Amino acid sequence: MEMYRSHVMICRGTGCTSSNSEQIVKNFEDLIKKNGLENEVVVERTGCFGLCALGPIVIIYPEASFYSLVKPEDVEEIVNEHLIKGRVVKRLLYAETIENDIIKSIDDVDFYRKQVRVALRNCGVINPENIDEYIAFDGYKALEKVLGTMKPADVIDTIKRSGLKGRGGGGFPTGMKWEFAAKSQADQKYVLCNADEGDPGAFMDRSVLEGDPHSVIEAMTIAAYAIGASQGFVYVRAEYPIAVKRLAIAINQAREYGLLGKNIMDSNFDFDLEIRLGAGAFVCGEETALIASIEGERGMPRPRPPFPAVKGLFGKPTILNNVETYANIAQIINNGAEWFASMGTEKSKGTKVFALGGKINNTGLVEVPMGTTMREVIFEIGGGIPDGKKFKAAQTGGPSGGCIPMEHIDVPIDYDNLIALGSMMGSGGLIVMDEDNCMVDIARFFLDFTVDESCGKCTPCREGTKRMLEILDRIVEGKGKDGDIEKLESLANTIKNSALCGLGQTAPNPVLSTLRYFRDEYEAHIYDKRCAAGVCKGLAKYTIIEDKCKGCGICAKQCPVTAISGKVKTPYLINNEKCEKCGICLEKCPFGAIIKA
Repeated sequence: MEMYRSHVMICRGTGCTSSNSEQIVKNFEDLIKKNGLENEVVVERTGCFGLCALGPIVIIYPEASFYSLVKPEDVEEIVNEHLIKGRVVKRLLYAETIENDIIKSIDDVDFYRKQVRVALRNCGVINPENIDEYIAFDGYKALEKVLGTMKPADVIDTIKRSGLKGRGGGGFPTGMKWEFAAKSQADQKYVLCNADEGDPGAFMDRSVLEGDPHSVIEAMTIAAYAIGASQGFVYVRAEYPIAVKRLAIAINQAREYGLLGKNIMDSNFDFDLEIRLGAGAFVCGEETALIASIEGERGMPRPRPPFPAVKGLFGKPTILNNVETYANIAQIINNGAEWFASMGTEKSKGTKVFALGGKINNTGLVEVPMGTTMREVIFEIGGGIPDGKKFKAAQTGGPSGGCIPMEHIDVPIDYDNLIALGSMMGSGGLIVMDEDNCMVDIARFFLDFTVDESCGKCTPCREGTKRMLEILDRIVEGKGKDGDIEKLESLANTIKNSALCGLGQTAPNPVLSTLRYFRDEYEAHIYDKRCAAGVCKGLAKYTIIEDKCKGCGICAKQCPVTAISGKVKTPYLINNEKCEKCGICLEKCPFGAIIKA
């Protein structure tokens, strides 16, 4: 095994790749070879480091120097100064890693200090396309333990005692699901992985597949042993090309090493995996719709019962968990059920990965113990709101979740608390909103997504969500009427109680939660014809401040509908009856004399 004095770890997750990290890799490799360092320094393509706001990221070990926002043209300086002369390039270091001219460990910066990485343990640490690196970090050790020393019932008991719940949104106890499938009698059983992550702003599962695909393969193999399955499928959306590529490489490597296929580890246990690509339908995140899609049918939910554990793929007993759920399995087997159960809260054990997005300084992936408060995630880990703006709400659970306001920011995050607040855990998207967001428009945005993604099978979801969206469209256009709020609530509750699948049943959540906490904004839109955030174009009103107007006439010249009138060197006026709310006047005024309210 070759030994190197320096390891250059470069993020090749989707975010950093889109910011040209592959060129950064090439520049490092070329300059290392040019300077004759190829036997001393190795360049590794890794998965996501988590702090996506600072990508592309390069970390050089053994110093653990954290270079952020690296550009291809920066590479020569890093090679010359750091790798050749041994001098860290401070101007490129992540600012929070330097304190009083002393370079701190990555674990000591705010973003990482409160995190506990279980599902993300190898992301950014190993080369995901090299099975030997996964094995070096205890990879397939859990599978060896299971096949060598545990009975299927022992595996299920361990997962049950750990308290692991499904991380895909429903929060069903994983061990219980496995137990149901194990007790079902059939000549064939299946293990499925849901990697069809479709929530706007969610990228947790994609990042695990890109950074640590073997963790999912190992876990699915363990699950197959536990329930008596011999075939598995990973259902992943085709829009994740890097994840699909790395998963395919990992499956082939596992087969070559005898970790998939026939007689795994000389145990007489057979199990193999295949990839199935999804076309990006949000409804295929629902388990029965996903199963239908794998079977070659249109992805539409099926009535339950029977549940998949009894009658699933091709009518056979099937278990389905998402990527993050599987990413916890090997660690539970290796460290014990008690270790996992010691983290989190009484009813929500372990950790949870969140994709932080929206109005937040530290956009990226975070993994924290269940029970961590929203305040800790947003302000301590996430770095707070940009530009000194005030926090307004956080959307959890994607289109199926709800908006949590400032008054509940100190509530511990777990399954039960989020449901009590009118939201849900979902797969882990966490979208932060500030004072400039209109909550009526936010509700309309998520409902618009759900309407577009509805499969159309059941009437409540197909028709009811459209009627709700029509009302919301009217409200944001300034055409809301008395009684609209009551109609929204009535429709929402009807849909929740009668839709066929989880997508339809939870579709009204963004509307119900914003009505619960921000009802005054709905009332202002309807009765005062005013959007306090100034977001809704139909309710926008542009006004020229007389004291600031210099009478230059630029606004009048730029207005496409001649809604601005006046004389040069005297204050101009806007006729809001004619105004098309395009905002050109606000953009072009050189004196800041125009405001939007």
